Amino acid sequence: MARPSCSLWMFVARTDVSFMMHTIPHLVRMNHFPFEEKVLVIDTAPLTGDKVGRPGIGTMQELKECTQQLLKANIVDRIVDINYNPNYRRQVYGKHFGTSLRCTHNYKGYPILGSILKIEECKSDYMLHFDSDMLLHQQPDYDWITDGVELMQEYPEMMFIRPLTGPPTEDGTIYQSRVDKKESDKFYKSKFFGSRAYLVNCKHFDLLLPLPIVWRSYKREFMNQLSVPLKNVLNQITGKGKLDSWEIMVSKKLEETSYFRGTLMNPKAWTLHPIDRSPAVIKALPKIIEKIEAGDYPSQQAGYYDLISNLWF
Repeated sequence: MARPSCSLWMFVARTDVSFMMHTIPHLVRMNHFPFEEKVLVIDTAPLTGDKVGRPGIGTMQELKECTQQLLKANIVDRIVDINYNPNYRRQVYGKHFGTSLRCTHNYKGYPILGSILKIEECKSDYMLHFDSDMLLHQQPDYDWITDGVELMQEYPEMMFIRPLTGPPTEDGTIYQSRVDKKESDKFYKSKFFGSRAYLVNCKHFDLLLPLPIVWRSYKREFMNQLSVPLKNVLNQITGKGKLDSWEIMVSKKLEETSYFRGTLMNPKAWTLHPIDRSPAVIKALPKIIEKIEAGDYPSQQAGYYDLISNLWF
C-alpha cells in the first residue's frame, strides 16, 4: 500500500520578515519528511488588528525578497499569494461557511481566507501547516508525521493531529489553559483546535463543513441581538462586523460533532511558540533554534507551549 502524500504549507506576512529566514529553514529541517511540495503562502493584504503594532514589520518588497531567497535555495518549492479575488472568496466561503462574507481576516488580522485556501489548493492527501513563527524539535530517528497519519487512519474521528505542545515533562503533564484528555498512551484528545500547527486530511476536512460563523461583539449593543444570518447579510452589504478566529469556528464545530484534534504524546517531537518578538529575542533566535534542534531546553520550559524567553538567554 502506497504511503499517502503530504505537503507542507506555511504562512508568511510582513510581520515575519525579521525572523522567517531562520524559522522557515528550521521547520523544513526538523520535519525531515519527503513532502510532495513545500509551499509558502504570502499574505499581501494590508495589516489589520494587532498585526499593525507588531515589532519588526518589513516592507512587501523585503518579504518578497526573502521568499525568493528561500525558493532559490530549494528550501521551498512554490510561493502562493492569498487569492483575494471576490469570485474566489465567494466560491470558497460558500463551501466552507454556506454563505459569502466580505471579511478575509479575523479581528486580530489573521487570514481566514488564507487558512481555507491552503486546504483547498493543497494537491496532496494530507496538508501540514505551520505558522512561520513556530519552532519544532524532532529527533532524527523519529517521524511524527507518519505517526500522525497512522493514528488518523486508525481513529477516523481524529480530524487533526499535531506534535506535543512544549518540551516533555517527566510525568507527561501539559501546562495549558485548556486541558486535553489522555485518550491512550499515544495521544491527547481535545475539542479545541489550534491553527498554528496541524496535520489534516484535506478531503476528510470537508466532513466538518459548513463551519459555524462566529462574530465578535459589536460596539452597539442592539446589533449583538441580531441573528447570525442577519449579521452575515449586514457584512455582505456594508462590510461591518469583525469575525472571530477561524480556529474558534473549527473548535465550535468539533464541539458539535464527534470529531476531535489529537496531540501526540511521543516526547521525540515537540513545538514551541515564541510570543515575545522583542529585538533581544530576535537576536537570540539562531541560538535558541540551535538548542531546540539539539533537544536542549531549560527544565522550567518543560510542559509549556509558549516559549518563556528569559529562560533561554
